[in-house]
Amino acid sequence: MENFKLMIVEDVPLELKGTEGIVRHEIPEAEVIGTATNEVEYWRLIKKQQPDLVLLDLGLGGSTTVGVEICRHTKEQYPQVKVLIFTGEILNEKLWVDVLDAGADGIILKSGELLTRADVRAVMEGKQLVFNEPILQKIVERFKYVVSSQLVRQEALVNYEIDEYDERFLRHLALGYTKEQITNLRGMPFGVKSLEKRQNELVRKLFPGGESVNATRLVVRALELRILDIDNLEPDTE
Repeated sequence: MENFKLMIVEDVPLELKGTEGIVRHEIPEAEVIGTATNEVEYWRLIKKQQPDLVLLDLGLGGSTTVGVEICRHTKEQYPQVKVLIFTGEILNEKLWVDVLDAGADGIILKSGELLTRADVRAVMEGKQLVFNEPILQKIVERFKYVVSSQLVRQEALVNYEIDEYDERFLRHLALGYTKEQITNLRGMPFGVKSLEKRQNELVRKLFPGGESVNATRLVVRALELRILDIDNLEPDTE
């Protein structure tokens, strides 16, 4: 890894000292050209001398949004500058998403292995989305959950013989559409009576005991069986 210029943004003096110590002992290629404890100091420093990498804490002055905005505006104004988040916000997953949307090159949580030379080298060599072990574990867990849910849904569609029109019908019922409104959807070639017949057939498939259920109970059953994905209940274009 070649030598590079580093700027550290951290508002807690003890943590700033610790971060400088990590850089000094573990990343000798880094030349710390400035440190900032708030947004004003940061913009004053970067206008004087641009770093190759900004090591950015998110929780500045008790606000998490300041760090996200610093990242976003840095990427807009200095696209060649890399931004690596080094944060103690270890539970705020929404904040991670926000800062990744803002263009961050990676997130290192202040837990577990902390900041390593390998992480910094990966960022400086152009690797995108560099994470350390704590956040990687969460990402893998979420990935496994999503894949497992998708497999369960695919199996349910096959096992209960749910076709495209069944899924669209059930999804729009779940969204509060009436049968009359569903018949007006683009590509839905059914009238109200045909939809009523389809609903009865779906009841037969999903409630093999033969009980009589209404549309609401039918939709709940479809959600229980993962035929419908509650996280992706979006209407079709009408």
